[in-house]
Amino acid sequence: MSSVFLSFLLLFGVTVSFANDFCRVTGGSVYNVASPTDGGIRLDVPQRFQSRFDEWRTELISTEYGRGQWERFAENKNFVLKIEVTGRRNKGAGTGSLEWNDNGELVGATITLGSDIDSGYPNSLYYPVLESLSVLESETPDAARLLAVTKFSHELGHVDQILRESSELLQLQDKLVPQYSNIFLKNGWNTKDKKLVEMTERMGGTPTEIWERREYKSELIALNFLSERIAGESYLCDVLRRVRRNVDDNARQYRVVFDGVSMPANCRQ
Repeated sequence: MSSVFLSFLLLFGVTVSFANDFCRVTGGSVYNVASPTDGGIRLDVPQRFQSRFDEWRTELISTEYGRGQWERFAENKNFVLKIEVTGRRNKGAGTGSLEWNDNGELVGATITLGSDIDSGYPNSLYYPVLESLSVLESETPDAARLLAVTKFSHELGHVDQILRESSELLQLQDKLVPQYSNIFLKNGWNTKDKKLVEMTERMGGTPTEIWERREYKSELIALNFLSERIAGESYLCDVLRRVRRNVDDNARQYRVVFDGVSMPANCRQ
């Protein structure tokens, strides 16, 4: 999918469907929400999906990195992270429904996990880590569970990113992305339009560039979790080499980001 075409896809408040329908924005922003004092993680998991979610969570917190991801939100009383599991998302997941208080501070978000995230590999173009797990199907009976929990880690990474970003910038992007898309569709997909260039400068990138950066950052977060989880496994090198190949083939501009994850000497061949 070309970057020009992707430029009209909205980042907030709209469901976008690409990249194997994996990581879609869910729900729009809600403003003037009361600031929580008893925040943390709130679960919405139907009984029929409870056992598999418990399995994913147990897998996540079995590592120091994943445990840190979970506790960062579980212990934050000024922020509510809602996690829901639904059959409507199937193999996909998404983060959205951002909530802002009267002071413009982000106080809530929702992660939606499909009930079947233990199957389905997103494409390697935007998901070099998640796609790399396809090499495990014939390597370990844990392949499906590892895929599910790495998707979970990826989504937690999105919320972590959002909390680290400027609230003013996030709200500006929330406001300008739909305007950008509307102009883009009406001007014949001309990204050099003066108004679009001005919006791009104010937002810190085109909608595509902003979305792309967030996906790759979440992939890096997922890789940190995964590297710890499968350290010592016979297939570690296969996964890391596949990630490196995917990044080299599709996103060399992000190579320096992924180089920050150490690769064992025996995997560098």
